Amino acid sequence: MKGRAIILDHIGDVEVAAYMIDGKLDDLLIDHPDAPRQGAIYRGICDRPIKGQGGMMLRLPEGETAFLRAGKGLRPGQPLLVQVTGHTEDGKAVPVTDRVLFKSRYAIVTPGKPGLNISRQITDEDTRDNLMAIAHSVFDSEHGLILRSSCEGADGEEIAEDIVAMLSLADAVLADANGTTPEALTEGDGPHTIAWREWASVATVVTDAGSFDTHGVLDQLAMLDGPLVRLGEGTMYVEPTRALVAVDVNTGNDTSPAAALKSNLAAARALPRALRLRGLAGQITVDFVSMSKAHRKQLDQTLRAAFRNDPIETSLVGWSPMGLFELQRKRERPPFPKQLFADL
Repeated sequence: MKGRAIILDHIGDVEVAAYMIDGKLDDLLIDHPDAPRQGAIYRGICDRPIKGQGGMMLRLPEGETAFLRAGKGLRPGQPLLVQVTGHTEDGKAVPVTDRVLFKSRYAIVTPGKPGLNISRQITDEDTRDNLMAIAHSVFDSEHGLILRSSCEGADGEEIAEDIVAMLSLADAVLADANGTTPEALTEGDGPHTIAWREWASVATVVTDAGSFDTHGVLDQLAMLDGPLVRLGEGTMYVEPTRALVAVDVNTGNDTSPAAALKSNLAAARALPRALRLRGLAGQITVDFVSMSKAHRKQLDQTLRAAFRNDPIETSLVGWSPMGLFELQRKRERPPFPKQLFADL
C-alpha cells in the first residue's frame, strides 16, 4: 500500500495498531491488558515519602503501587489524582504525574492551568481566529484548553463536540478526586483509540478484520522477534539486557573506504524506528563502527535529525570515553511481547 495508512486489527484477543508508510511498518501500538495503560487516571492514596528523592509512593487499586517524583507537601493517607506516564517493569512502581491531562484528537483540557491556547503549528491567522471563536462558544471553565494541530482543516462541529466531551470527562473525574480508597477513574486509551487520535489526520484508516495479514503487517512483525536490523550491506543488532539496550553496528560485506561512515549514518537513521517498534527505552548504548573523530560531527547531526520527529522523548547524551554513544529514552511503552508470535 502506497502512502500512509493506519491498520487497526487484533492478534488473538490483543488490540494492535500499525502505522505504515509506503508499505513499511513505521510505528506500532500493542495493548497490554495486564498493565495500567499510559494516560489512565487513578485516585491514589499517598503511602510513604521516598527520602533523598523528594518523591512519594502511592497505593493504587488491586495492590499496585505508583511512584510520584514531585511529592513535596504530600502526607501519607492523602488522596491524590494521578495519571500514568509510562510503562514500568515487573516488580517496579508505576510512574505517575499529578499534572492530569484530558486529551482527545482535537483538544486537551488542562485542570489547574487556565487559559485558551492554540498549537503553534497552526500559523494562519484566520484559522486561529476561527478556532478561538469555536472554543469560546463551548468552553466556559476554570480549566485550561489547548487546541491541537489536528484542528487545522477539521470540521468545526467535530472540534466543538470534542471540547465538550473532554470538558465533561474532566469535570466528572475531578468530582471524584476525594476518597479514602484507591480507585481507577479512567482506564486510559487503547491502541486503536490512540492511533485514531494521534495518526488519523495524516493517514488512511483500515479497520477490516484480517487486515494485518492482507497488508503485510504480520510478516514485518515477525522480523521484530530477533535483534537484526539490515542496513543495506551493513547490519545493526538491537539487544535489550536487564541494565540497558546494547546496539552494535557492523559494515557487513562492504569493504569500501567509506563503509564505516555509510553504515553508521544508516544506523543513525534506522535507530529511532528500531527502538520504537520494539518498545525499547531506558539507557541505550550504541557501538558504532570505528571511524575518525572528524566524522563524529556528521553522525551527531544525523542522530539529532533522526530523533527530532520521534514521538518518544529521547536525550542524546553523547560519546563516552570508550567511544560508545549513549542515549536516555523515556519508558512510554512496554517491550514488544514475543508471546504474540504464538498467535501469528
